[in-house]
Amino acid sequence: MSQFVGNTFGIWVILFAVLAFIMPGGFTWITPYIKLLLGIIMFGMGMTLSLSDFKRVLKAPGKIFIIVLAQYTIMPLLALGLAVLFRLPPEIAVGVILVGCTPGGTSSNVMTFLAKGNTALSVTATAVSTVLAPILTPALTLLLASAWLPVSFMELFISIVQIVLVPIALGLAVRVMLGGRVESYIPVLPLVSVIGIVGVVAAVVANNTEAIVQSGLLIFGVVMLHNVLGYIIGFGLAKALRFDLADQKAASIEVGMQNSGLAAALAAAHFSLLSAVPAALFSVWHNISGSVVATWMSKFNEKDEQTTPAENKTVRA
Repeated sequence: MSQFVGNTFGIWVILFAVLAFIMPGGFTWITPYIKLLLGIIMFGMGMTLSLSDFKRVLKAPGKIFIIVLAQYTIMPLLALGLAVLFRLPPEIAVGVILVGCTPGGTSSNVMTFLAKGNTALSVTATAVSTVLAPILTPALTLLLASAWLPVSFMELFISIVQIVLVPIALGLAVRVMLGGRVESYIPVLPLVSVIGIVGVVAAVVANNTEAIVQSGLLIFGVVMLHNVLGYIIGFGLAKALRFDLADQKAASIEVGMQNSGLAAALAAAHFSLLSAVPAALFSVWHNISGSVVATWMSKFNEKDEQTTPAENKTVRA
């Protein structure tokens, strides 16, 4: 059941987003529990991590550094540029920028695997960017979004520590202490994660049906551009730096996909539920785009990038 729900994650997000839009009264009750849901998801993420995920940083520090740096520069700056270009209202602009300033999401690891990319690199980059989030997300949001609305670095910092860092640390500690005994519970975690994200998206949509009717197409267009440009620039940067193809795929997906659930929780807690709409729509869209991009990328391998010696002889002849 858990595997099935995890593999069809995007369908459930879209389905419940539509249901929340049609019947908002059935989902608004979830709103007070958004932070709790994200904390449970992050605890599950911590249980799937191991110390070896962080040890990989020592084996390929350059690639991890570049992907995390790209994550925290390309996406925030793209978000800022789109907010200015489309003259977004303040609450929407802050929501878009907040999405851009969040770390990579765990969905990127699944999409990288489906794309036949370097999944270990993706997992490690997600872990590192998530651990850095308590400092970098508030700092970047303060720097880029304070022109629209007041931003409190300390309040965002405390929220991210509570929602992200503490649950991940607890999950990792449980994994280390219980060792092999925790393995039997890990297959259930996709189900828990899907329920959590679906709950967050449904709550945000249910509380913003009027705003989605009025400006949903504009927000969705901005979200699509933000995500797709992230894929393209991430892939181009990795290619320019001569990453191998599997690493290029990981970099592209890691940069393009954000932890939209975290962005929605932070926006709802510190700005408004309207500010959380871009994150909710991002959750819907990036599961669609991620699946398409992963399927497309899976068709390519190193052999397609290189010419074999026999083919070189033919060319010379």
